[in-house]
Amino acid sequence: MSVELESVEDFRARARAFIRDNLKAIDPASQFGSLRNDRTEEEEMAFVARDREIQRMLFDNRLAGICFPIEYGGQGLTPAHQQAFNEEIAGHEFPQRIQAPTLAPCTAVLLEFGTEEQKQRHIPAILKGEEIWMQLLSEPSSGSDVAAALTSAVRDGDDWILNGSKIWTTGAWWSDWGLCLARTNWDVPKHRGLTVFMLPLHQDGVAVHRIEMLNGSKEFCQEFLTDVRVPDSDRIGDVDGGWTVGTRWMFHERMLFSSPLVTVPKGELHGGAGAGGLIASARELGKADDPAAHELIGEARMLELVKQNLHPRIAQSMASARLNDQGAAIGRLFNGVSGSRIFTLEYDLAGPVGAAWGDGDGAARPAGEDFLMRQAACIGGGTLEMARNVISERVLGMPREKSVDRDLPFRDVPRGAPTQR
Repeated sequence: MSVELESVEDFRARARAFIRDNLKAIDPASQFGSLRNDRTEEEEMAFVARDREIQRMLFDNRLAGICFPIEYGGQGLTPAHQQAFNEEIAGHEFPQRIQAPTLAPCTAVLLEFGTEEQKQRHIPAILKGEEIWMQLLSEPSSGSDVAAALTSAVRDGDDWILNGSKIWTTGAWWSDWGLCLARTNWDVPKHRGLTVFMLPLHQDGVAVHRIEMLNGSKEFCQEFLTDVRVPDSDRIGDVDGGWTVGTRWMFHERMLFSSPLVTVPKGELHGGAGAGGLIASARELGKADDPAAHELIGEARMLELVKQNLHPRIAQSMASARLNDQGAAIGRLFNGVSGSRIFTLEYDLAGPVGAAWGDGDGAARPAGEDFLMRQAACIGGGTLEMARNVISERVLGMPREKSVDRDLPFRDVPRGAPTQR
């Protein structure tokens, strides 16, 4: 028996009423920046708790998991419904920390490769805000070459024993579960000996260390796994089939801002203060009539407009098979280039305040720290060099870069000596 979908117009009206009655209005610029160090640990935990609370409110009011299947606690609606929600929630608080990487790429991977039992156990809990997930992907020894993972998983009866380290995991210290890529076979080439597991982050054998960045932020973490026992029932995908899972995992990560699984409030930039922030800075700095400031603001606005239109264009091209799924790297490349550039525009507009700032410098105050951290936009989510390789080889069909380890068993691949301390 078919179920009639709620119309987009009715859904929009219902979402608008809930948002206006229950969620606080916020300054969108307060959400932007590059891992800013402007909250205490207690304040950050309070924001996490509020995100969980809002997510539960959305779930209880049939506004969570808009495009998720009904059988896993979602609404079973369409991307058009999610787009309407994105428009209505703009300018209001929303469960920001649950969007990425919890809903995408982690839950997207669960939907695509998880068993029915895994989906039933975790997806409703995620949509209720009870579980926040992180991706344990990068390693200290391999950076963006995730297929070179050294974290090992050894079979022990019905369990696997994991040992190794993951790094650059934003927010692992306040999260619940991790999606982990590990090596299960050292006797085949590196891409063929990987398997994906899921595991609780707060358990014996998992040590989460926070990394202090140059601006004082400690959101990035490194995880050390020591004899962590994971049941085979928490394996995702086939044994040694982790690269198949991993390829889609990275696809969902690159398509984050176009994914119908996540909430991206209309106009949200994810990088820099944007044109609105630059306008506020120009006014406070007495540069509202400065033609040079107008050029900087205009360039920022142009980058915003391109970004807002590029991601839907990429998604539509892939849906119509005019572009293969590796085209997601185009969006990743533009995000990094434009994000870094907007931080630079912000810094250029700030002038002396960008080099030496104080508490009374208003909207321009974060410009210096954002500029120092601008390269984070070019590294997180896979480096821009990797994105360029994907575009050239798998989208444009250019010759593949030579690789000396493509057909070698992974145990025979030369590796540098470990760092001595």
